[in-house]
Amino acid sequence: MRGQGPAADRCSRIFRRVAVRDPEQEIDVDVLTCARRLAVLALGAMATGCAAVTPVPYAEVASSGVLAPNPSDSSGRIPYSYSTQVDWRAYDKVILDPVVIYRGADQQFVEMSAHDKGQLAAYMQARFTDRLRSRYAIVSTRGPNTLRVRLTLTGAVANTPVLGTLSRFDVAGAVYNGVQAARDGEGSMTGSVIYTVEIFDAVNSRLLGAFVSKQYPAPYDIKASVGRLTAAEAGIDKGADALLAQLK
Repeated sequence: MRGQGPAADRCSRIFRRVAVRDPEQEIDVDVLTCARRLAVLALGAMATGCAAVTPVPYAEVASSGVLAPNPSDSSGRIPYSYSTQVDWRAYDKVILDPVVIYRGADQQFVEMSAHDKGQLAAYMQARFTDRLRSRYAIVSTRGPNTLRVRLTLTGAVANTPVLGTLSRFDVAGAVYNGVQAARDGEGSMTGSVIYTVEIFDAVNSRLLGAFVSKQYPAPYDIKASVGRLTAAEAGIDKGADALLAQLK
Protein backbone atom coordinates (compact mmCIF):
# COMPACT_ATOMS: atom_id res chain seq x y z
CA MET A 1 0.00 0.00 0.00
CA ARG A 2 1.34 3.43 -0.93
CA GLY A 3 -0.05 6.93 -1.24
CA GLN A 4 -2.23 7.24 1.87
CA GLY A 5 -3.50 10.68 0.78
CA PRO A 6 -2.90 14.32 1.70
CA ALA A 7 -4.04 13.94 5.32
CA ALA A 8 -1.53 11.19 6.02
CA ASP A 9 1.18 13.11 4.16
CA ARG A 10 0.50 16.18 6.29
CA CYS A 11 0.59 14.10 9.48
CA SER A 12 3.82 12.48 8.37
CA ARG A 13 5.41 15.91 7.99
CA ILE A 14 4.17 16.90 11.44
CA PHE A 15 5.62 13.80 13.07
CA ARG A 16 8.94 14.46 11.39
CA ARG A 17 8.92 18.07 12.64
CA VAL A 18 8.11 16.92 16.17
CA ALA A 19 10.88 14.35 16.00
CA VAL A 20 13.51 16.98 15.11
CA ARG A 21 11.94 19.58 17.43
CA ASP A 22 11.97 22.38 14.86
CA PRO A 23 11.21 25.50 16.95
CA GLU A 24 10.79 27.77 13.91
CA GLN A 25 7.84 25.97 12.36
CA GLU A 26 4.42 26.20 13.94
CA ILE A 27 2.52 22.92 14.25
CA ASP A 28 -1.00 23.86 13.24
CA VAL A 29 -2.59 20.40 13.49
CA ASP A 30 -3.00 18.58 16.78
CA VAL A 31 -0.47 15.74 16.96
CA LEU A 32 -2.88 13.46 18.81
CA THR A 33 -5.45 13.90 16.06
CA CYS A 34 -2.84 12.90 13.52
CA ALA A 35 -1.87 9.86 15.55
CA ARG A 36 -5.49 8.72 15.58
CA ARG A 37 -5.86 9.37 11.88
CA LEU A 38 -2.74 7.39 11.11
CA ALA A 39 -3.93 4.55 13.33
CA VAL A 40 -7.18 4.36 11.35
CA LEU A 41 -5.22 4.25 8.11
CA ALA A 42 -2.99 1.57 9.57
CA LEU A 43 -5.98 -0.56 10.51
CA GLY A 44 -7.38 -0.22 7.00
CA ALA A 45 -4.08 -1.26 5.49
CA MET A 46 -3.84 -4.29 7.75
CA ALA A 47 -7.37 -5.36 6.89
CA THR A 48 -6.78 -5.25 3.16
CA GLY A 49 -3.34 -6.84 3.35
CA CYS A 50 -2.29 -4.59 0.48
CA ALA A 51 1.46 -5.09 0.92
CA ALA A 52 1.30 -8.89 0.99
CA VAL A 53 3.11 -10.61 -1.86
CA THR A 54 2.86 -14.35 -2.48
CA PRO A 55 5.95 -15.85 -4.18
CA VAL A 56 5.72 -17.94 -7.33
CA PRO A 57 8.15 -20.46 -8.93
CA TYR A 58 9.62 -17.78 -11.18
CA ALA A 59 9.47 -18.95 -14.79
CA GLU A 60 12.84 -17.59 -15.91
CA VAL A 61 14.85 -19.06 -13.02
CA ALA A 62 16.81 -22.09 -14.29
CA SER A 63 15.45 -24.46 -11.63
CA SER A 64 11.82 -23.39 -12.08
CA GLY A 65 10.89 -26.63 -13.79
CA VAL A 66 11.82 -28.77 -10.79
CA LEU A 67 10.55 -26.52 -8.01
CA ALA A 68 7.45 -27.90 -6.28
CA PRO A 69 5.17 -26.66 -3.47
CA ASN A 70 6.83 -27.31 -0.13
CA PRO A 71 4.28 -29.08 2.13
CA SER A 72 6.61 -29.02 5.14
CA ASP A 73 6.65 -25.21 5.24
CA SER A 74 3.80 -23.74 7.26
CA SER A 75 5.27 -20.25 7.61
CA GLY A 76 5.35 -19.40 3.91
CA ARG A 77 9.04 -18.57 4.09
CA ILE A 78 9.99 -21.40 1.68
CA PRO A 79 6.88 -22.07 -0.43
CA TYR A 80 8.69 -23.93 -3.25
CA SER A 81 11.70 -26.22 -3.10
CA TYR A 82 13.68 -29.00 -4.74
CA SER A 83 16.05 -31.33 -2.90
CA THR A 84 18.28 -34.35 -3.43
CA GLN A 85 20.12 -36.62 -1.03
CA VAL A 86 23.28 -34.70 -0.19
CA ASP A 87 25.94 -35.04 2.48
CA TRP A 88 26.64 -31.33 2.95
CA ARG A 89 29.52 -32.17 5.28
CA ALA A 90 31.47 -33.45 2.27
CA TYR A 91 31.85 -29.86 1.04
CA ASP A 92 34.23 -27.37 2.59
CA LYS A 93 34.46 -24.67 -0.10
CA VAL A 94 31.88 -22.53 -1.86
CA ILE A 95 31.66 -20.28 -4.91
CA LEU A 96 29.03 -17.57 -4.46
CA ASP A 97 27.96 -16.20 -7.84
CA PRO A 98 27.13 -12.48 -8.11
CA VAL A 99 23.52 -11.89 -7.06
CA VAL A 100 21.20 -11.70 -10.08
CA ILE A 101 18.34 -9.16 -10.15
CA TYR A 102 15.40 -10.98 -11.74
CA ARG A 103 13.80 -9.24 -14.72
CA GLY A 104 11.14 -11.77 -15.74
CA ALA A 105 7.52 -10.75 -16.27
CA ASP A 106 6.58 -12.47 -12.99
CA GLN A 107 9.03 -10.45 -10.88
CA GLN A 108 7.53 -9.11 -7.63
CA PHE A 109 9.23 -5.82 -6.88
CA VAL A 110 6.66 -3.40 -5.43
CA GLU A 111 7.53 0.23 -6.19
CA MET A 112 11.24 -0.51 -6.25
CA SER A 113 13.60 1.69 -8.25
CA ALA A 114 16.66 0.32 -10.01
CA HIS A 115 18.72 1.91 -7.25
CA ASP A 116 16.70 0.11 -4.54
CA LYS A 117 17.14 -3.22 -6.30
CA GLY A 118 20.85 -2.66 -6.71
CA GLN A 119 21.22 -1.73 -3.05
CA LEU A 120 19.43 -4.90 -1.93
CA ALA A 121 21.46 -7.08 -4.30
CA ALA A 122 24.72 -5.64 -2.95
CA TYR A 123 23.54 -6.14 0.62
CA MET A 124 22.54 -9.73 -0.16
CA GLN A 125 25.94 -10.47 -1.72
CA ALA A 126 27.75 -9.13 1.34
CA ARG A 127 25.58 -10.80 3.98
CA PHE A 128 25.48 -14.25 2.34
CA THR A 129 29.23 -14.12 1.76
CA ASP A 130 29.78 -13.25 5.39
CA ARG A 131 27.60 -16.06 6.70
CA LEU A 132 28.91 -18.73 4.32
CA ARG A 133 32.48 -17.76 5.20
CA SER A 134 31.86 -18.93 8.76
CA ARG A 135 31.47 -22.51 7.45
CA TYR A 136 33.24 -22.63 4.08
CA ALA A 137 36.32 -21.29 2.36
CA ILE A 138 35.11 -18.77 -0.23
CA VAL A 139 36.76 -19.59 -3.56
CA SER A 140 36.44 -18.46 -7.18
CA THR A 141 37.44 -21.60 -9.10
CA ARG A 142 35.77 -24.99 -9.46
CA GLY A 143 37.27 -27.94 -7.66
CA PRO A 144 36.50 -31.00 -5.54
CA ASN A 145 34.36 -30.62 -2.42
CA THR A 146 33.08 -27.25 -3.66
CA LEU A 147 29.54 -25.92 -3.83
CA ARG A 148 28.37 -23.20 -6.16
CA VAL A 149 25.50 -21.04 -4.91
CA ARG A 150 23.42 -18.81 -7.16
CA LEU A 151 21.11 -16.20 -5.60
CA THR A 152 18.42 -14.45 -7.64
CA LEU A 153 16.61 -11.45 -6.13
CA THR A 154 13.06 -11.86 -7.48
CA GLY A 155 11.01 -9.39 -5.43
CA ALA A 156 10.92 -6.96 -2.55
CA VAL A 157 8.51 -4.67 -0.72
CA ALA A 158 9.58 -1.51 1.08
CA ASN A 159 8.33 -0.44 4.50
CA THR A 160 5.33 1.89 4.60
CA PRO A 161 6.78 5.17 5.94
CA VAL A 162 5.61 6.28 9.40
CA LEU A 163 2.57 3.99 9.46
CA GLY A 164 4.69 0.86 9.67
CA THR A 165 6.32 2.00 12.91
CA LEU A 166 3.19 3.64 14.32
CA SER A 167 1.14 0.46 13.87
CA ARG A 168 3.35 -1.29 16.45
CA PHE A 169 1.97 1.00 19.15
CA ASP A 170 -1.73 1.62 18.42
CA VAL A 171 -4.28 -0.83 19.84
CA ALA A 172 -5.32 -2.39 16.53
CA GLY A 173 -1.71 -2.82 15.48
CA ALA A 174 -0.77 -4.41 18.80
CA VAL A 175 -3.46 -7.06 18.39
CA TYR A 176 -2.63 -7.77 14.74
CA ASN A 177 1.13 -7.87 15.24
CA GLY A 178 0.75 -9.99 18.36
CA VAL A 179 -1.10 -12.64 16.36
CA GLN A 180 1.45 -12.44 13.55
CA ALA A 181 4.35 -12.79 15.99
CA ALA A 182 2.82 -15.96 17.42
CA ARG A 183 2.51 -17.52 13.96
CA ASP A 184 5.86 -16.27 12.61
CA GLY A 185 3.99 -14.08 10.14
CA GLU A 186 4.61 -10.66 8.66
CA GLY A 187 3.99 -7.52 10.67
CA SER A 188 1.66 -4.78 9.49
CA MET A 189 2.94 -2.65 6.60
CA THR A 190 6.37 -4.26 6.84
CA GLY A 191 8.71 -4.75 3.92
CA SER A 192 10.01 -8.12 2.78
CA VAL A 193 12.38 -9.72 0.30
CA ILE A 194 11.89 -12.68 -2.06
CA TYR A 195 14.68 -14.59 -3.75
CA THR A 196 15.67 -17.98 -5.10
CA VAL A 197 18.64 -20.09 -4.06
CA GLU A 198 20.17 -22.71 -6.37
CA ILE A 199 22.97 -24.94 -5.06
CA PHE A 200 25.20 -26.91 -7.43
CA ASP A 201 28.14 -29.24 -7.20
CA ALA A 202 30.85 -27.00 -8.64
CA VAL A 203 32.66 -29.81 -10.49
CA ASN A 204 29.79 -31.27 -12.52
CA SER A 205 27.16 -28.48 -12.16
CA ARG A 206 24.61 -30.98 -10.81
CA LEU A 207 21.74 -29.23 -9.08
CA LEU A 208 21.75 -30.37 -5.45
CA GLY A 209 18.97 -28.21 -4.12
CA ALA A 210 16.89 -25.13 -4.86
CA PHE A 211 14.15 -23.12 -3.22
CA VAL A 212 12.15 -19.90 -3.29
CA SER A 213 12.28 -17.94 -0.05
CA LYS A 214 10.33 -15.00 1.32
CA GLN A 215 11.93 -13.40 4.37
CA TYR A 216 10.86 -10.57 6.64
CA PRO A 217 11.65 -9.34 10.17
CA ALA A 218 9.73 -10.26 13.30
CA PRO A 219 6.61 -8.07 13.73
CA TYR A 220 8.06 -6.29 16.77
CA ASP A 221 11.49 -5.63 15.30
CA ILE A 222 11.02 -1.86 15.59
CA LYS A 223 14.44 -1.09 14.11
CA ALA A 224 13.48 -2.93 10.93
CA SER A 225 10.31 -0.81 10.56
CA VAL A 226 12.21 2.49 10.33
CA GLY A 227 13.71 3.19 6.92
CA ARG A 228 12.57 2.26 3.45
CA LEU A 229 14.65 -0.92 2.95
CA THR A 230 15.44 -1.96 6.52
CA ALA A 231 12.83 -4.74 6.66
CA ALA A 232 14.00 -6.23 3.37
CA GLU A 233 17.59 -6.09 4.65
CA ALA A 234 16.54 -7.76 7.90
CA GLY A 235 14.90 -10.46 5.78
CA ILE A 236 18.18 -10.96 3.92
CA ASP A 237 19.96 -11.41 7.27
CA LYS A 238 17.44 -14.08 8.24
CA GLY A 239 17.77 -15.78 4.88
CA ALA A 240 21.57 -15.95 5.12
CA ASP A 241 21.32 -17.53 8.56
CA ALA A 242 18.70 -20.01 7.33
CA LEU A 243 20.84 -21.11 4.38
CA LEU A 244 23.86 -21.70 6.59
CA ALA A 245 21.73 -23.78 8.98
CA GLN A 246 20.39 -25.85 6.06
CA LEU A 247 23.89 -26.70 4.80
CA LYS A 248 25.15 -28.02 8.15
